Amino acid sequence: MRPITVDLDEASTMELVHAAAAIAAQLAGRTPPESAAACMELAETLAAASDAHESALAGLIGRVDTAGETRRWGLPSTQAWLRSRLGMRDTRAKERLTLARQRHRLPEVADRCAAGTLSFGYAATIAGAVARLDDTDCAKAETVLLDMVEQGFSAGKIAAFGGRIRDIIAERDDTEEPDTDTRRGYQRSWITSTRSLDGGRYIKGWLNPEDTAIWDGTLAPLATPTGDNDHRDLPERTAAAVSSLLSGGHQATKVTVICDLDTLTGGTAPARLTDGTPIPAAQARRIALTAGVSPLLLGRGHLPLYLGRRQRFATPAQRRVLETLYPTCAVQDCQVPGTLCEVDHVNGWALGNSPTDIDQLALACGWHNRFKHTNAEQIHIARHANGRYIYRVLPPPHTAPTNHPPTELGWAA
Repeated sequence: MRPITVDLDEASTMELVHAAAAIAAQLAGRTPPESAAACMELAETLAAASDAHESALAGLIGRVDTAGETRRWGLPSTQAWLRSRLGMRDTRAKERLTLARQRHRLPEVADRCAAGTLSFGYAATIAGAVARLDDTDCAKAETVLLDMVEQGFSAGKIAAFGGRIRDIIAERDDTEEPDTDTRRGYQRSWITSTRSLDGGRYIKGWLNPEDTAIWDGTLAPLATPTGDNDHRDLPERTAAAVSSLLSGGHQATKVTVICDLDTLTGGTAPARLTDGTPIPAAQARRIALTAGVSPLLLGRGHLPLYLGRRQRFATPAQRRVLETLYPTCAVQDCQVPGTLCEVDHVNGWALGNSPTDIDQLALACGWHNRFKHTNAEQIHIARHANGRYIYRVLPPPHTAPTNHPPTELGWAA
């Protein structure tokens, strides 16, 4: 047993966080009391404390998000950090990030959450409801939704009302109802496209944060000015970038099925897609009868044989090989599918001297490919026995470790 001595009024934020972590670890190892009534009371008290912790966590996440700190650690977004480093499910990460971004516009929600009188579930639901409102409507929505909380509506009901909060505000203020795009919501990405009379096309829509990261990582390099004489504004350059990508998309759809020769000749071993999805042997043979078959010869240890040559860009055949090895980006914990990644020279391409050979290539998403190029000292490269490279992002230089309690906390053995 080690007592914790900390002055709550004088302690720093770091000291309080480490003290709370130590207490939580000790509490998690305790056996619950025999009395069910006592457990019920303690659970309610602990839940309120957890909600207060969530309020503090939202403040920390908000500062990380505003500063863009995650990019220094090789992570394309704050949501990616919450998933990979904090182990959150995607839904939970979105809830916490939304609360972190909206709490400054929800002063009463923030105060109640910090005081433990408003649960994290209610706070996150309200934050999600106001995320796309302007400041005026946000203030109205906070009042309306908190009134519903006071009336005893469940968090699920509040979420349902939050989905049509603009309708509720419009009804209360006797103003116009929102348009169909607003009604569509912002949980999933969506795009609407309308043909104009002169043959053009109007496009509008919404991309969620994850799709936005892909959009930025893909289009940003293509939408930069081409030189001093490029007088196009950003919308014009973005349109040109989209057209450039689409103009290369008229190739036939490609599906790669990986299987043993024994499977093609009557065996029962299943085949698989590049993302690992199993394909029954019989179905794999049917696919082979109606599609082109490109054999990929493997050497000892299942390493692909050389298919490359000394040129800057990988060949289509090499990319097919890489997609069999990399279901996702080579960076550990990055979930961008390999089919959407770029071919990366593992040891870098230097003045054309680095060979574009199959055993020196990997797949990396656009964001991590550029991060690796500009922050080579933060990338640790290892190679798996199956020939796949694994990139691990190291902490940025000059970052002091903070994963242990400071000595000034007053730990006693």
